[in-house]
Amino acid sequence: MRDGRRRLTVGKRNGPGKRHNRVQMSSLLLTLVTSGGLIAVFTLMAAESCGVPFPSEVIMPIAGAVAAGALGGHISAPAAVLTGALGNLAGSLLAYLVAARWGEPLLLGPGRFIGIRKHHVDLADRWFQRHGLLAVFLGRMLPVIRTYISFPAGMAGVNLSRFALLTFGGALPWCAALTAAGYGVGKNYDRVSRPIEFAAVVLALAVAVVVVAWFVRGRGAATASAGEAD
Repeated sequence: MRDGRRRLTVGKRNGPGKRHNRVQMSSLLLTLVTSGGLIAVFTLMAAESCGVPFPSEVIMPIAGAVAAGALGGHISAPAAVLTGALGNLAGSLLAYLVAARWGEPLLLGPGRFIGIRKHHVDLADRWFQRHGLLAVFLGRMLPVIRTYISFPAGMAGVNLSRFALLTFGGALPWCAALTAAGYGVGKNYDRVSRPIEFAAVVLALAVAVVVVAWFVRGRGAATASAGEAD
């Protein structure tokens, strides 16, 4: 019974702790963007594309709110969108080149510290075999996936010029949508930031379910083909 109460107490502490961490992250990003302007936007978006967990779902709406004049600082909305997309491209190219050069030893070694596992790499291989370059473009507009899509692209040897073009093409509407959302809410950003984060998590879970379904379906098809061959 004592252990049960202890576990319950720990569970209660973890919930507020996680919320506190999210608030701290949002506060940090708010400070960086409002004080650093476009340089901060570029750096943070580049870091996110290299696997560092700085969420663009928070960065770009903050930039939009700053552009609306709600949070101080001096950023124009078009400049924020372009800078965010260019930062995404820079970070993605770095991640691509690192993965192309060192591949699985890096991803499954140090990469484990950012959550990369063997089944992620296997799933990425099937993703590119099934969808090719389309995965690069669409992946830029999907939460979570956009952060890691450059690694399997580099390992798969996707054409670098096409990769860069599709990366920028996918990042631009993503940054534009998030910046527009932040610009639109202006001074009310603090009241809607949590629903935005929640929606991003829901979308990420939905994407994960779809990807797993494709993976299972692909394995089933491969098994069936092997059976027919026998």
